[in-house]
Amino acid sequence: MTTIQLHNTATRTKEVFAPIDPLNVRMYVCGPTVYDRAHLGNARPVVVFDVLFRLLRHVYGADHVTYARNFTDVDDKINATAQARKAAGDARPLEVLIRERTEETIAWYHADMDALGALRPTLEPRATDFIAQMIAMIQSLVASGHAYAKDGHVLFRVRSYAAYGALSGRSVDDMIAGARVEIAPFKEDAMDFVLWKPSDADLPGWDSPWGRGRPGWHIECSAMSHELLGAAFDIHGGGLDLQFPHHENEIAQSHCAHPQAGFAKVWMHNEMLQVEGKKMSKSLGNFFTVRDLLDKGVPGEVMRLVFLGTHYSKPMDWTAEKAAQAEAMLRECIDILDQWAESTDSNGPAKYMKREPSTQIVKAIADDLNTSRALTELRKVIQSAKYNPWLFGDQLFVDLEFLGFMERHWSQWFTDFSAFLQPFKDKMTKLRSEAMVTKNFAAVDGLKAELLVGQVEVRIGKSGIDLVPGPGFDPKNLKVNE
Repeated sequence: MTTIQLHNTATRTKEVFAPIDPLNVRMYVCGPTVYDRAHLGNARPVVVFDVLFRLLRHVYGADHVTYARNFTDVDDKINATAQARKAAGDARPLEVLIRERTEETIAWYHADMDALGALRPTLEPRATDFIAQMIAMIQSLVASGHAYAKDGHVLFRVRSYAAYGALSGRSVDDMIAGARVEIAPFKEDAMDFVLWKPSDADLPGWDSPWGRGRPGWHIECSAMSHELLGAAFDIHGGGLDLQFPHHENEIAQSHCAHPQAGFAKVWMHNEMLQVEGKKMSKSLGNFFTVRDLLDKGVPGEVMRLVFLGTHYSKPMDWTAEKAAQAEAMLRECIDILDQWAESTDSNGPAKYMKREPSTQIVKAIADDLNTSRALTELRKVIQSAKYNPWLFGDQLFVDLEFLGFMERHWSQWFTDFSAFLQPFKDKMTKLRSEAMVTKNFAAVDGLKAELLVGQVEVRIGKSGIDLVPGPGFDPKNLKVNE
């Protein structure tokens, strides 16, 4: 069996992964708050933990791995959106407007993450479906003295948990000394955090022993992971920005609620994403969503390949150059796979899938998700398949599938603009037919030059004319002139 090694944030070392139960490997990853489109930075942990999910399924079997990733669907930003709709004249109850907004946003999220080749997690719990479990956990914390109620709020007593700060390497006193926190009148200590807060008539709420209210953010993941994966499970993941305070608070409340269980055995955090060397922000004009890129013609496979080029523990820089290099690599794969598919004389490659993923690629991913090394090994497979697609095409297919690039057929990777480019193709076909008679190719060359300036490659072969969008292609740069 393949040996998996993962860097454990909790121990700050790379460890051999030994699941609690090899027949029931369990992973929990903090998911999105569903109030808007996912930006490119939100997509990085999705791809990182999708790679891990695929590895675990490969090693332990798909039926023996459970991956849970939540949707936070109760949040002030969601409430604000629903309240704005109500203020604009929508007479439906606030709860209906909130549900509508979150359903809409979850559908966007699924579509965008599907485009990146990410498998859907085994479980996708919504916070609002687990309010009862959150209340029960809070009650147990109050009963054991780890939490207290005041003025409709329930707060966790941070100093009641001696190991608080171990995950992030901070002490409570240092955190207080370095913080500028106004202590709310209902808090015993500046570091205490909210488990439950009151809701007025204009906010969503649920009945509880402390009055009508709603949960704090941190209790959601503790309650859902306990309910779905048990008091102890194998891996807990998320972005580095969640390490403190979210994951630190999860650990504190979960260990105090279930002191003998152990909670998550391995903690993993991916680093943040930059754009052209700078932090992504709206003020810098370099903030964009996954959908923004998809709509500009950047396939999800290109985004995924750029992500895999950097180890998850390192800051990742999205650049136009990297996107262009990824596109070139994927187009090379397409050419090879087309030749291989033709050589098999088959409508689909499924019956030729007799190979396992390349050993060196699996080893690279098993070594703390070393995706950059895996891509180095993939390039070797590409080189072999380039010179002999009939012999190595199936290996390339299997390796691409293992790395998450075969959620749709390779012929679909760069076809998002086929409908847009069809008028240009028709015009080029017409001009070329006329030129074949007149022997005057000036109009053909003129349109070809116009398309090349617009980053569209013109391929003319025996089967006809094909227009291929390049890395810098933008539909706004082209117009059909009749």
